[in-house]
Amino acid sequence: MSARFAFVSAHPEPLLHRASPGAEDNRFGFEGGTLLRLDDGYHLFTTEMIGEPKWIPTRLAHWRSDDGLRFTRVSTLFSSSARFDGSDPRASLWSPMPFFNAAEDRWNLTYVCYKCAPNTPEVHWLHHHGYIQRARSLAPGRAGIGGPYEDADVLLRPGPDSDPWEGLQGVDSFFAYPLEDGGWRAFYGSCHTQKRPIQWWGVGLAAAPALAGPWTRCSAQNPVLLDPKFTENPVVTRLADGTYVAVYDSTLHGTFGIASSRDGINWDRGELIDYPRDTFPWLSVMRTPLCLLPEPDGSFLLYFTAYDERGDVAPEDCFDSPSFGVIGRMRLRRTR
Repeated sequence: MSARFAFVSAHPEPLLHRASPGAEDNRFGFEGGTLLRLDDGYHLFTTEMIGEPKWIPTRLAHWRSDDGLRFTRVSTLFSSSARFDGSDPRASLWSPMPFFNAAEDRWNLTYVCYKCAPNTPEVHWLHHHGYIQRARSLAPGRAGIGGPYEDADVLLRPGPDSDPWEGLQGVDSFFAYPLEDGGWRAFYGSCHTQKRPIQWWGVGLAAAPALAGPWTRCSAQNPVLLDPKFTENPVVTRLADGTYVAVYDSTLHGTFGIASSRDGINWDRGELIDYPRDTFPWLSVMRTPLCLLPEPDGSFLLYFTAYDERGDVAPEDCFDSPSFGVIGRMRLRRTR
């Protein structure tokens, strides 16, 4: 049976915003990444959009909290070059995802690297030829989650083995998770940005014997249609009963989605989550869910990025919005 969830309550204000200590030189806010709860507290890994042109100069940041509400900026893990002429494969960096690699006794950090160039009327060049970089923590053990990290190898890139549904964007996201019977799967995404207007963003699965790879596309199964219109940045959690659950960005619907799987391989169609808009008076555009954390009372905390429209004019297209990307939190419950 598919897992289903419903909205319970909202934290009334963003947890990280324009005026947060540590965000002083963050021009456009936070987007994507994930949040982990470990024995020593909450660890947020996210992209900071630090300058203009919007979406190009970025840095990957680590924030920490004792209670999941008040966060302190710890460090910058990697910064982009912001080259805007299509020449640098690390012009813009996105989607930092930490995973503990027991085989190395190190934290691994995966993130997306893009080339960047100005758009044309025909082609979306803003982010193209994305690939997935893996980095390793220098310090051993679980205490090394905060880094520093050093680059190791590339896990997935566009090339001759790309599936037909993948496009000029390259690989736009990557989230790995272990299977119960051994081996790993990962959701990865792409889009045909070589033709405008863009009609569809999608995801597929890749497989590997270990977190470090080698990773190969599950082409016979791809794309995985969690949503028929827009799916980006899935983050997978395994529940206590063994069910795999993916929360994902479904911006074109104005919300986010949740899909489930019994084995981590075959996924059900996702369900869009409805929430009362008046519970978030500051929210103009919902963006990306970061995690789904089980609570002792049976509920789940969902952290997410969204746009805060206060003090700005928020147009319908969030990609052109001057609004600041913030971190919010809501609580969900499982309905079945």
